[in-house]
Amino acid sequence: MTAETVFDLVRQTLWITILVGGPMLLAALVVGLAVSLLQALTQIQEMTLTLLPKLLTMALTLLLAMPFMWAQLRAFTEELFARMATIGGG
Repeated sequence: MTAETVFDLVRQTLWITILVGGPMLLAALVVGLAVSLLQALTQIQEMTLTLLPKLLTMALTLLLAMPFMWAQLRAFTEELFARMATIGGG
């Protein structure tokens, strides 16, 4: 296994991590900013107010993005196993 192969695997792993985790994190960020803006405009200073909208948004995003996330993870895992088989000679 060469250094280029290792760097390529690390790059692919980081990209898959961004693709899989990104939608939920982005949705939570947008909802958190919207609720914080609403709190600032209405002067409501309740720290727990953002929890429920974020949880609901992340759950909905997970349900909607799950097929995409699963396909990305499955394809990456299959490619990783194929590379392991060629490296191991099996």
